Parts: sequence; C-alpha cells; structure tokens
Amino acid sequence: MHAMTVVDDAERYRRELQAHCYRMLGSTHEAEDAVQEALVRAWRGADRFEGRTSLRTWLYRIATNVSLTMLARRASAARVLPQLVAPPSTGLPGPPALDVPWLEPYPDAALEQVADERPGPQARYEMREATQLAFVAAIQYLPPRQRAVLLLREVLGWSAAETASALDVTLASVTSALQRARETLRKNLPDDAPPHALQPHGERERRLLERYVAAWENIDLDGFVALLKEDAIFAMPPRTEWYRGPAAIRGLLAWAWQQEGFTAIRLVPISANGQPAFALYDRDADDAPWRAHAIHVLTLDGERIAAVMNFMNTALFPAFGLPLEA
Repeated sequence: MHAMTVVDDAERYRRELQAHCYRMLGSTHEAEDAVQEALVRAWRGADRFEGRTSLRTWLYRIATNVSLTMLARRASAARVLPQLVAPPSTGLPGPPALDVPWLEPYPDAALEQVADERPGPQARYEMREATQLAFVAAIQYLPPRQRAVLLLREVLGWSAAETASALDVTLASVTSALQRARETLRKNLPDDAPPHALQPHGERERRLLERYVAAWENIDLDGFVALLKEDAIFAMPPRTEWYRGPAAIRGLLAWAWQQEGFTAIRLVPISANGQPAFALYDRDADDAPWRAHAIHVLTLDGERIAAVMNFMNTALFPAFGLPLEA
C-alpha cells in the first residue's frame, strides 16, 4: 500500500488509537506522542502492509508496541492516583510531589470522534467504560505486557490468536497473561472504590451537578459538603494527600480556600473519562482575568458525590481545548 494512502486512511483511527494508548500509558500527553510515533512507523512500513489483516488491526498492533516501548523506558510503568498509594490524610497537605508519575484525565471530546467500530466478540468492557478513571487506575497495576493483553482481548475484543500475533508471543502466554491480569484487576479494584459513574442522564444527577457548581462558584463550603457521601473521597494530584469523609474534606477546603484567597470561582462544564467534569478558573479581583486552576473529575452515586479528583495541573487544560486565561 502506498505510504500516503496509509497515512490518509489511518487518520480516521487517530482518536481511538489515542484512547488505546491512553489506557496503556495513563497520560493524555504521552498517548498523543505514541500515536504520532505509530503513524510515522505506519508510513515508513506501508510497503510491508499486505492486507492480511485490516488496516485498523495493523495500526493497533503498531500503537500497542510503541506504547510498550515507551513503558519500558520509564522509571515506573504505572501512573497513580493518591488514594491508591497512601492511606487517607488527617493533616494539612504538603508541597506537590512533582516527581510522582500521576495518572491524567482524558477528554471525552476525543472519544466522541472515534470511528464507529464495534469491538470483537471477546470484549468484556465498553470502550467508554474502559476509559473511566477507576479502570485506568486499576490496570496501571498490571505489568505492561499483561496490560496490553487485557486491553486487546477485553476492550477491543480480539481473539487470543490475534493478540498473540500482535505481541509476537505464543497463545499459551496470552492465555496465562490474561488470567494473571484479571486476578490482579480484581485485587486492585477494592470493595470501597467509587462505583462506575458514566455521564449522568437523569434529572437528579443534573440537579446534583447544578448544586455542585453553585457551591463552588458561591464559595459555599457548607453547600459543597452537603453533597458528599459519608465516605466521599477528595484527592488533589500532584499532592499525595487525599481525604475521606465530609468532615476531613471540609477541614481541608476551609484551609485551602483561605490560602488561595479566592474572590471568585467559575466552573466550566466539560467531561473526562466518561464522567462529569469541570474546569475551575479563579481570580483575585473583579477586573482580573480568569486563571486556569484545576480540572475536577467527579464520581456520582445516586444523589451524592462519591469522589472528586481535583487535578491541580494547568498543563492539562489545552488537552480539553481550554485556555489558561480568559
């Protein structure tokens, strides 16, 4: 196949390849780098593509192996969330831990552009379900090759033979890796982990989000705390501390809002990882510009909030198509 034809045809798969690489790598920025490298390799190797598989399958094979190479070069293959690496905090937070490889949120706008390709019959997870924070965080515990096997088999729905061919391993090793991956996944999705929470569709969920926005924009601490479950989680990567329960979260935010000196907050609705999310902007004077501050990704449980991941990294804003100042 001509190289330019490969590149042109491959563009329709860019977004789903990026989502796949995100699951592998846990980073939106690294996922884009991986897709770029995969497309370059596809262009260079176009003459070797003989059409024995679909172009889509061939591209996934390349993207998976690019991701494995990137993981092998890292000091740590896993990206983490605070609540998965330390017990809940009771004191005030310390400085950000910038040397920790933190898991990043993924913009749903990218998923909306995914080509309408149905997964194979082996799939156990929906494509969007497999991008939720809880799932992506859990598979970070898997060694890279087990991670690849799980995603190819149970998200893309590939057969064992297709997976073995893509990774250049035996069928027996694929079967073994999948069994070990499933067991590790069961151990690292704890019983008290927040439940799955896809984008809300009901009126009560919409009202809950409206109350959430009102509480933050009015800097209403009591109003926010009233929305939380008794075992709600609030985490703030890149800070290692995280807090469980309304009393602990209230104490944290009473300190944090005073430290920040907010005079105004604005929440811009977005969506990330198949979950409701907001971009938080703040300013310290009426005539000052709105400044990017954090990305909130929420987990809802009925009429209460089960978790807030407060990603305090403004470098994430461009991935959501958002300015740093408005």
